[in-house]
Amino acid sequence: MSEPLGAPARTERGRSLLLMVLSGNMVLDAIEVSVVLVALPAIRADLGLTPWSVQWLMSGFALGFAAMLMSAPAISARWGLRNVYLAAMPVFAAASVIGGLSDSLALLIASRVVKGACAALTAPAGLALITATFPDGPRQRRALSVYSLFGAAGFTVGLLLAGVLVVDSWRWTFLFPAPVALVLLVCGVRVIPDSVRQARPRVTAAVLRNGPLMRATLGAATLNGTFIGLLLLFTLGTSGEFGWEPWQISLALLPACLPLALSVRFAGRVVERFGAPRLIAAGSLSAFAGVALLLLLPEPDSYAAGPLPALLLVGIALQLSFAALNMQAAQSVGPALRAASMPVYQAGVQIGSALVLPLVGALLTVNGAGRPTLLALSLVGALGVAVAVAGSRALPLEERTA
Repeated sequence: MSEPLGAPARTERGRSLLLMVLSGNMVLDAIEVSVVLVALPAIRADLGLTPWSVQWLMSGFALGFAAMLMSAPAISARWGLRNVYLAAMPVFAAASVIGGLSDSLALLIASRVVKGACAALTAPAGLALITATFPDGPRQRRALSVYSLFGAAGFTVGLLLAGVLVVDSWRWTFLFPAPVALVLLVCGVRVIPDSVRQARPRVTAAVLRNGPLMRATLGAATLNGTFIGLLLLFTLGTSGEFGWEPWQISLALLPACLPLALSVRFAGRVVERFGAPRLIAAGSLSAFAGVALLLLLPEPDSYAAGPLPALLLVGIALQLSFAALNMQAAQSVGPALRAASMPVYQAGVQIGSALVLPLVGALLTVNGAGRPTLLALSLVGALGVAVAVAGSRALPLEERTA
């Protein structure tokens, strides 16, 4: 006998179905970033855009995400997690259709901003639904691990999917999420409990003065900015020099995201073994080294001579630091402040993209795929290293030497 619509997921089967729906949404949100990234050269050529103009399709999503994140917990507290989640999905689908049918750059960007805002509502709501539905202990940890795994894998899936979709038309990269979102909506109506609410969190001075949290936020912003900035540089610059097709760009970008997708399920144990500060420092150094390598080497005449090692180093940086930064942010405050602190951290991650992408787009428009762009990304990476070193020095001596 099936559960009534919107019934709390009390049974193990109900919880499993809920986890599948929420994880599917995480995949969709991650795909939204990588699938449009691969489509940018085709969009630019079709609409006659500059790198500065076309990059707003990426940074617009990040801006919408970051802007809504700070309000999302209060909205969920007011209207309920179920209502917010289900309301965001049809808006997401509608924005996908509008963007896919439009030739207006302004409308394309607006659709991406709206989709980013919807993602900012569903992602935290999904996390809150998991923690509220699954009992504390091993089952909740497994559910969170699956949820994170799907999110990390989504970026890789988006790259591969884009290589297929863009062959026919770049519009499919905007249109295809619409039916997926509607399927998740229909499934969500059946499995998302309607009795889950969360207290309205408030960002207090205690949150903003928390040193470890602010360092984790800035470190994640610089890491994400370096990562996505390098991918944009490669997609619009280096790959253009090689005259590659979309499927070739998709495959070439895989080394930057596969390490994280393959390692996320083991991330908790790795952080427990080596400690978050060490992994954050190692990751920031790896990201900086990846960009600095391209800056110091002569202009590469092949993919293997420069782009591949740089993408591998940035991919390793994510593998080392992604989970460690998340855990440091979550553990830097007590349970009472965690609901208010995590949106601050997540907004910082998106702001990193929202600041670096326009910078890369502007430099590519003025200088092409040259040294100024790489120098700017190197400075962002260097800032990440400085933040990581400051974080290590702020630890007690016994933690630094453990």
